This record gives sequence, C-alpha cells and structure tokens, in this order.
Amino acid sequence: MSYRQRGLTLVELLVVVVIVGILAAVAYPSYRNQVMRSNRTEARVALEQRALQIEKCFTRFMSYASEQCAATQEGANVETPERNYRVTIAGNETTFTLTATAINGQVADTACPALTIDERGRRLPVACW
Repeated sequence: MSYRQRGLTLVELLVVVVIVGILAAVAYPSYRNQVMRSNRTEARVALEQRALQIEKCFTRFMSYASEQCAATQEGANVETPERNYRVTIAGNETTFTLTATAINGQVADTACPALTIDERGRRLPVACW
C-alpha cells in the first residue's frame, strides 16, 4: 500500500508568500500615486466652484472684494469636503487668486502640492489640471 502525501510543503508556501510580497511591493506605490492623482479632482472642483461664486459677486457688485459678497468673506481657509485641501483667496477689487494647498495625507503629493486659478481662468500648474 502506498501512502500519498497531501498538502503544501513549507518551501512551497514560502515561495508563494515571496511572490505575493513582490507583487504587493510593486503594486502599492502605483496605487498610492493613482489615489493622489484622483484626489486632485477634489481641489479642482473646489477651486472652480469658488471661482464661479466670486465671479457672480463681481457681476453683481462690480468688485471681487465686496463686503456684500459672501463668497469672498467665506473664502479664507476653507477645507474641501474630504479634507485633502485648504482653499484660500487673495486679491483685491479687480483680481483674485484662489489656491488649494494640500493638507493631511495629500501632502505626500509632491508633484502638485498646490493648485491655483485666477480671475482670468489661468490654472497653474498646468500639468496638475
């Protein structure tokens, strides 16, 4: 009568663990990079919405810095809903610049630490938009 061994040996199990570890080491940085890039959408949306609100104020009050405009008064240090960016506003009666600066976990996005848009619609840095 012959006895047949079933199951895995320790060497086979170690080979599988090493292969999974190598795959994870390659895949995780790529995954994190993609998450950082997708989080930039949050900043772009927040900047576009705030710029639209400020433009509406300019149309109504003929000034970007009008005290009657709630969008400019609330524009200082507002965080995005997921708390990945802080949106700030700088400007005067005829110009404005909105900046979304990375905070919390998004700080690791060194390629695009801050995104800006101004009254002319210029978006910087171009590669991040």
